[in-house]
Amino acid sequence: MKLVRYGRPGKEKPGLIDEEGKLRDLSGVIADIDGAQLSDKALRKLARIDEQTLPLVRGNPRFGVPLAKVGKFIGIGLNYADHAAEAGMPVPAEPIVFMKAISCLNGPDDNVVLPKGSKKTDWEVELGVVIGTRAQYVSEDDALKYVAGYCVVNDISERSFQLERGGQWDKGKGCDTFGPVGPWLVTRDEVIDEQDLDLYLEVNGKRMQTGNTQTMIFTVAQIVSYLSQFMTLEPGDIIATGTPPGVGQGRKPQRFLKKGDSLRLGIAGLGEQQQDVVAWTA
Repeated sequence: MKLVRYGRPGKEKPGLIDEEGKLRDLSGVIADIDGAQLSDKALRKLARIDEQTLPLVRGNPRFGVPLAKVGKFIGIGLNYADHAAEAGMPVPAEPIVFMKAISCLNGPDDNVVLPKGSKKTDWEVELGVVIGTRAQYVSEDDALKYVAGYCVVNDISERSFQLERGGQWDKGKGCDTFGPVGPWLVTRDEVIDEQDLDLYLEVNGKRMQTGNTQTMIFTVAQIVSYLSQFMTLEPGDIIATGTPPGVGQGRKPQRFLKKGDSLRLGIAGLGEQQQDVVAWTA
């Protein structure tokens, strides 16, 4: 299934994308798409619904984050060796973990706002992993059983805040609008191999990032297992699993986002995002 939330910010309704690519309303079946709807049992119940009985949604409504009540938004840094190289950093021996503020969550096609004082706002297309079952100390072999599905994430990052202001990376990762997620959550059963997905990102129509999850240093299973050793993963938590090379920081000369830029990014089978970059206003 491809699960979505659509409508005005803060007023989103649950929906799904049917086999013909049409948006169907799920609000007569569930109140929203959140952690309570992500267990294997709950997803099987939704999958038994005859899509043709659900109301069609007309027009082209806005898509929001496909998941409500996100508890944790976790990032994995430098998870592609060629991205670590372009950043001038060593390949990590263990996953680098940081947190993105929940307040940075953004619809997949909503504007990206350059924060006040921004000098080096950058892009990062990433595979997002959504937890469906509470996970504590899970093995790598069992880890994928705890995953509800996958989505596209743009891990927008302000590099000067992240790397030049001291402390942890979080300051450059959690600014408002820095977490576009969606357009939909694709359930685990529809993703044949999470370690063979093509990723891409364009700025103003120019291809900047091209990659495949085959080249991850740490696989999805390894990441979920690893994180569960240090924190309880709850249904509805989102993990951004790292980005392939081609970010603005790694280009020569470096290229960062400015007002008026447009982004287009996606992952095979998981949909596409498009964002316009705007300036912060009081």
